[in-house]
Amino acid sequence: MTSDNTVGYHRTWQRSVDADTRADFWLEAAQAIDWITPPRVALEERSPGTWRWFPDGELNTSYNALDRHVLAGRGNQTAVIYDSAMSGTRIRISYLELLGRVSRFAGVLRENGVGRGDRVIVYLPMIPEAIVAMLACARIGAVHSVVFGGFAASELAVRIDDARPTVIVTASGGLEPGRAVEYLPLVQRAMAQSAGSVRTVIVRDREMIPGRAADYAGADGVAWLDWADEEAKATPADPVALRSEDPLYILYTSGTTGNPKGIVRDNGGHAVALAWSMRNIYAAGVGDVFWAASDVGWVVGHSYIVYAPLLVGATTVIYEGKPIGTPDAGAFWRVVEDYTVKVLFTAPTAIRAIRRVDPELRELEKYDVSSLHGLFLAGERLDPETYHWANDGLHCPVVDHWWQTETGWAICANPRGIAELETKPGSATFPVPGYDVVILDSKGKPVTRVGKDGNIAIRLPLPPGNLLGIWGSEERFASAYLSAFPGFYATGDSGHFDDEGYLYVMGRTDDVINVAGHRLSTGSLEEVLTLHPAVAECAVLGVHDPLKGQRAAGFVTLKAGASIDHDTLAKELIALVREHVGPVAAFRDVTILERLPKTRSGKILRKTIRQIVDGEPYTVPPTIEDPATLDALTLAVHGARNALGH
Repeated sequence: MTSDNTVGYHRTWQRSVDADTRADFWLEAAQAIDWITPPRVALEERSPGTWRWFPDGELNTSYNALDRHVLAGRGNQTAVIYDSAMSGTRIRISYLELLGRVSRFAGVLRENGVGRGDRVIVYLPMIPEAIVAMLACARIGAVHSVVFGGFAASELAVRIDDARPTVIVTASGGLEPGRAVEYLPLVQRAMAQSAGSVRTVIVRDREMIPGRAADYAGADGVAWLDWADEEAKATPADPVALRSEDPLYILYTSGTTGNPKGIVRDNGGHAVALAWSMRNIYAAGVGDVFWAASDVGWVVGHSYIVYAPLLVGATTVIYEGKPIGTPDAGAFWRVVEDYTVKVLFTAPTAIRAIRRVDPELRELEKYDVSSLHGLFLAGERLDPETYHWANDGLHCPVVDHWWQTETGWAICANPRGIAELETKPGSATFPVPGYDVVILDSKGKPVTRVGKDGNIAIRLPLPPGNLLGIWGSEERFASAYLSAFPGFYATGDSGHFDDEGYLYVMGRTDDVINVAGHRLSTGSLEEVLTLHPAVAECAVLGVHDPLKGQRAAGFVTLKAGASIDHDTLAKELIALVREHVGPVAAFRDVTILERLPKTRSGKILRKTIRQIVDGEPYTVPPTIEDPATLDALTLAVHGARNALGH
């Protein structure tokens, strides 16, 4: 396939990764940021596996997100729209108002002993104060570590002990459908379980949730302060100059050993990459309304609720609610209409949830979503059936793009600000400029056969905005990501390129199963199951088989209103797999569930499902959305075993 669009993309991509032109490419991109000391050097490679972007540059990320827009005369433009489907609250905050709040809260932190390089844990629900706290840390050079509000005390304690913060910023609690989650008892228990680095807890009072700072005053020698009281008397803080490589934040992601890895992001490379991505991937800029329907506790929330939209002068939406049930499957479309959202970024699981409840998109008919220029999906593989459903229903481009907590922004996408490329269902399109993506076999050799799955890797150095390392452990960074294939970053995902260079990400490398010597991609099997008109969502994973080593087991949920006997559905799904994949898949296990166990970010808990099926001990993940789904799965698995006489 050749076209002007494709040629233009390839020219841009080549310039961004070629050793002779890469520096000029990224120095030009850096001009979108206001620097205190503009960088003259784009990239400094210090040793194998160690590099820094814009090492001679100085800047302040908070200044770039706020002050410069006010100084440019856009202070009255809306910076943040807060929409709480849980409480009915709707607020617009201008750039000038947000700057005032961030400056004052930065003063609160400074007056409580927080300075450059100190760590602050932000443990907040989806409220504007989460954005304020993060930008306030960035303003004075503190390193924020956002922990998803409501995380278990033990998990919060682990992060306290790793990051060693002196201050925790929290709220009385968060709101979930039908219940309130009190945060302060969790914070107190976490501090009791940790080594004692925290000196101060600052609490944002939410009137509808019990718990006030005063209730805990004097406990364990820690100062518990009320946010509003401290903000009212604080002296605003000016932005400080930071080196490009100074850490902006630590964000924890699961580690293979069970200990979370603290991903470290820098200031300079992060700002440049996110500003570039807004214009070139999402085609969004000044005054556009950008909505990342995620949570600030995840990397999507960091990058595209907080930093990226504000860096380019857009309006960001912070939404406290769900895609369904708050109050119905039209919640997303209502927000799009109310605020003329231009770009919506969410997870495929959110769209599948809407599809399951409202397969005919009746709720969509109630709203005008013509402002929507693009729906971007990431976090889980986008199956072709869901792609077609969303594309046909919304009548706007649907872009499947692939990235990771570690990268901080997209590795592969359809870069709509460069060229509107042809999309292929099931593919994340092309590598984004800056990412030199290759497919490697188990020995680290390039896979040259078109369509053959292998390990997806990225040639070093990684582009700006990617992780600098693992907090407190350079060795862990190298062993986790750089040792498997020297000279490459191992993504941990498997996939292939087609004959036109489109990348297909088929799943994690441990989701490739071996059935009697035949390697099968669970992503491919899931594609087949979603072809059935009654299936809303599915997960396929490899479970232990004494004869074949592994066998594929499918777990499916049904669309609302689907009327089909479960035994009949199982037979039809088995026949579908036999037709599309062949008898080699030996697919015969189908379990029908009300809901799949997922994390709060929408990822299916595949490892935990496999452990339950294989009868292995497991720990309920702290990120789980609803622990009851594991109980239901266990009952379903035991019921199936009893029915078979096992």
